[in-house]
Parts: sequence; structure tokens; C-alpha cells
Amino acid sequence: MRIDAHQHFWQIARGDYGWLTPALKPIYRDFTLQELGPHLAAAGISGTVLVQAAPTEAETRFLLRLAAESAGVIGGVVGWIDFEAPDARQRLEQLAGNPLLCGIRPMIQDIDDTDWMLDRRLDGAFRAVVDLGLCFDALVQPRHLPALRRLLDRHPDLRTVVDHGAKPAIAAAAREPWARELRSLARETQAWCKLSGLATEARADWAPDDLAPYAAHLLDCFGPARLIWGSDWPVVNLAGGYEKWWTATNWFLRGLREAERESVLGGNAARFYGLQAG
Repeated sequence: MRIDAHQHFWQIARGDYGWLTPALKPIYRDFTLQELGPHLAAAGISGTVLVQAAPTEAETRFLLRLAAESAGVIGGVVGWIDFEAPDARQRLEQLAGNPLLCGIRPMIQDIDDTDWMLDRRLDGAFRAVVDLGLCFDALVQPRHLPALRRLLDRHPDLRTVVDHGAKPAIAAAAREPWARELRSLARETQAWCKLSGLATEARADWAPDDLAPYAAHLLDCFGPARLIWGSDWPVVNLAGGYEKWWTATNWFLRGLREAERESVLGGNAARFYGLQAG
């Protein structure tokens, strides 16, 4: 079972995508399952994980409706709640009443305070994620990795996946402190990691060789049992598109045994998010 474990849909008119402006012309329009379908079919992908793109609970409910209408293609939704709300647990309990909700993602990369996730006022929300059997998508940058490691020391049972390999500065050919901190996180915690989003951190004319050292580091740190593939579509349209990233991914994974490669391309996502075969 192959799964695209990180993709988005949006409707511009909904109005809650603060980051999505006309300056991002290739993706400043609506994106739907009908348009994603041919990409999935070409790659032999049978299911997806639909990830939030707006910091509102209204968008999460919108995504859950899309998932319910997808005839099983969308296996789960990673949504959003306000972690700072006094009633964060109650809000999360309401959303988690929908079995299609499999995870939660605060948009940490957009928060100025690098140590935001360590605020003790958020402990109840993180505890609720654990208690409700949900996953935590960590949308972080290299600057956040030490704080994330401390968070997971505090909440060792928080089932966590690092989105987009923590967004290394590939365009600048920078590796440290990203490489060192990511290795520490992988060694000292039970976190997983997504092989996704690397293309948009590279130069616009990237070639697979540009991304290969970073993809190899993710595989070396997390191994084929804790690495999860995702397209980051349609954001990947800013960096060559679905097929270019899919082709590069298969090149990165060419040294793995078939069973390991298929785990990265789907089996791990099913295990991590608790997805069922469609």
C-alpha cells in the first residue's frame, strides 16, 4: 500500500490561508482531489494523508468533510487547534470525535518564539494529543530542533513526526547545525521523519544530486523504519512538481531492499498514523 503522507487541498475563497498570497502564483488557486488523482495513479499511490494549511479549526472541519467525500482515498487528516486556548482539550476532543482525524499540527515555523512549544501552558494540549491517540506533526525548522528534543523528553509518549526533514537550508548548501541536531533527535527520541518538502528548500533549478546528501542523512538518521514519504503537493509545484519529486525519491531510495522502500513509500505512514487499507 503506497501512501502520500503529506498533501494539501485549499479553496482560496475560504480566506484563512494567511501565508498564501498572489506572490506564490503557481499555487495561488484552488486545489482539489480531482487534480491530484492523476499524480497518485501515475505513482501507484492508493491513499493520502491530508494536512492542514490554515491555522483555524474551521479549515480542519473543511478537510474532514473532504476526506469523508473522497471514497477512501484520504485515509486521515492532520488538523489544527489553538494550543493556547484554555479549552484546548475540549476543542481537540470534539474534533477527535471524527475517526478521520489522525493528527494535529500547530504551525510552529510561523511562530517567532523558537521555544514556543516548551511553554508550560501548552502541556495540557500536548497531553490531550497523547490521550486521544493522535499524532503530532512537527512543522519545524533547524532552529527548533533543540526545543523539540526537550519537548519529547517532557512528553516521551507524544507520537511525533518531523515534517519536511526540518527544512534544511539546501539552497545555501548548509548542513549544520541541522545535520547534528537531527541526528541527536533521531538517536535520543522515538520521533519519525518525513521525506518531503526538500525540493522547496533548494534552488528553483534543483537536480537530484542537490538533494541527495540531505535525503541520505534523513535515511541514515531515521532508517527505513521511521522515514515516511510525502509529496507536499501542491506546494511542490513551486519546485518542479509532483513527478520530478517522485522520480527523485525513487532514486534516493534505490539502495534499499524492496520491502524497506515500500515501507518508506507507504507502510510506515499506515503504521504511524494508524491508517487502514482502503
